[in-house]
Amino acid sequence: MKKFLSTISLVVLMVVIVVPKLVFAVSLDRGPQGSVEYLLGEIRQIKADKNQTIKAENQKHSQLALSQLNVAQISKKALGKYWSQRSDSEKKMFQNLLGELFIHVAFPSSAKFFAELDLIYGKTKAEKQRMVVPLTVVHEKEGEVGIDFRLTQTKGQWQVVDVVLDGVSMRNNLRNQFYKVISKKDFNQLTRKMEKKLKAAKR
Repeated sequence: MKKFLSTISLVVLMVVIVVPKLVFAVSLDRGPQGSVEYLLGEIRQIKADKNQTIKAENQKHSQLALSQLNVAQISKKALGKYWSQRSDSEKKMFQNLLGELFIHVAFPSSAKFFAELDLIYGKTKAEKQRMVVPLTVVHEKEGEVGIDFRLTQTKGQWQVVDVVLDGVSMRNNLRNQFYKVISKKDFNQLTRKMEKKLKAAKR
């Protein structure tokens, strides 16, 4: 499990919001669990194939999956205290980078992990102003894994703002990693690392 969490951390570290003009907003109110089911359904259709037709299909599924994430809020919370220090153009650039990394790094890795797994949903519960959709999967190598999807509602649509894997928050994990880079270097070094990760993933 430690190795698995480390891999996920690395994947999410340099991840994920797509350029605004590429996002096809989904206005359907599927409810919290329905939104998670839709997110994972699209991710599971992403294939590891360099064929141009497959790449086009992957892009479509990735964009639809991304519409189920509130990347603006994830970006703000992940940068934490450093968010207010950034200009509007820097915030937009950071969100775009994060979204692109979700599409090209996080989603393909998640597709491999969830590919053949049975998804067992628990009872959705309220947590302050959020809803939590619990999910249990049984992985051949990792055993039983508990995943909580935390969602908020924006303009009538439920979107994921955090994913907690066996007690480890994706958003907090991102924040810790980002803080380390910014405190040792600066914000520009962080974005350069993200751009490098994205470039490598697109090869």
